[in-house]
Amino acid sequence: MSTLAQPSTSRTGAAHAQRVEDALSLIAPKWTNWVVQTLAQARQPMRVREIARQLPFVSEQLVGRRLAQMHADGLVTRSEDFRAPYQLSGFGTSLAPVHQALTDWSHQHIHFPPGGVAGAERVEDAVRRLHLRHTTAVIQGLDAGPMRFVHIGEAVGLDDPYTRQRLVRLQADGLVARAGLRHGDPYTLTAAGRALGPVYAAVEHWSDPTAAVLPAATPTPAVIRTQNAIAARPDGIRTAAALRRSSAAPSGLFSHAPAPQPRVPATITAQSSPARCR
Repeated sequence: MSTLAQPSTSRTGAAHAQRVEDALSLIAPKWTNWVVQTLAQARQPMRVREIARQLPFVSEQLVGRRLAQMHADGLVTRSEDFRAPYQLSGFGTSLAPVHQALTDWSHQHIHFPPGGVAGAERVEDAVRRLHLRHTTAVIQGLDAGPMRFVHIGEAVGLDDPYTRQRLVRLQADGLVARAGLRHGDPYTLTAAGRALGPVYAAVEHWSDPTAAVLPAATPTPAVIRTQNAIAARPDGIRTAAALRRSSAAPSGLFSHAPAPQPRVPATITAQSSPARCR
């Protein structure tokens, strides 16, 4: 298990919404978390073709493209030789608590079709539900209690069409429900939405380990200029993430998933995203 200090809070509304979404955007591209866990379980550098061999449901070309983006985002490292193998950076290594939090949340609140599903697929499904812009802000607003449509838009600062679009998606993903069918009936968080506090805390701690020691009311600087922080400003996240590259990944990563994961069921891998349940 990771030796990083744990976040000091698990309140859903305590996390910095934009920082959480910026961090999730780094691992949102499909197959990113599969690649991370494959490298973690191998505990040694791997070439593109070796990683693709462990993920037979993904083409080698796609694995190569995904690794190139992960390298740009600071999740993996390699030498200057383009033929050199990849390995997790320190930033990629520290994803372990995030993957654990996402997996725990998914097991408790997301129901997949019978037959079992790999842990990495649960992580990717959870990230797809959570990473879209303003999703975190809407969930945090509803964490205070049921709210009518117009009040949600005002609280988050969104216009009506965008608020409606986000709420429709959150309902489809099982995070938000409506109290009734009449006009003006309020929206509320489901049990899955209310349980996101530990997930948000883990993600924010991964993006900025210093955030956990700041009081919840402390304003967050627009840009945090350290190697251990992802910039809150959207256009700075790629650069800030790249600062977190390190020369090697320790061998004890992802101690919660030492065994090879089962192959993704065909009913899931044949689609761009798995079926969602309310």
